[in-house]
Amino acid sequence: MINQQTRPIEILLVEDNPTDVSIAKEALADTKVSKHLHVVSDGAEALLFVRKQAQHAHAPSPDLILLDLNLPIKNGFDVLRELKGDDKLKLIPVVVLSSSKREEDIVRAYDSGANCYITKPVDFEESCELFPVIERFWSMIVTLPPRNR
Repeated sequence: MINQQTRPIEILLVEDNPTDVSIAKEALADTKVSKHLHVVSDGAEALLFVRKQAQHAHAPSPDLILLDLNLPIKNGFDVLRELKGDDKLKLIPVVVLSSSKREEDIVRAYDSGANCYITKPVDFEESCELFPVIERFWSMIVTLPPRNR
């Protein structure tokens, strides 16, 4: 059964690689799901965004976070721990997107509260196919928690 969201889905992409950001933007631009994609390039800025601090004071509450693990300033594991340790933020689903296939990284991500772990494809075509699948699952299949609870 398809769960049609009645509002645009707010997606926060936390990614420092400009190529990966471009691929995500391009892949998501052609989908039919109503969404707003926001991009930050490090873990510290991601936390400012979700907490609506500094330059992100008027940022929307994300419905979904796509999180790279290898980030400058504050890595993805630290971001996960802070998000999932905060009662106001812990319900936001976090999809980890990492180039790492190491079992210890996968276990550590789930142990830190990740809702999903996806190994980034190395192939451009596969990368372009991945983002619409993620978007469709999290916006049309899953029932997301309410924003600003």
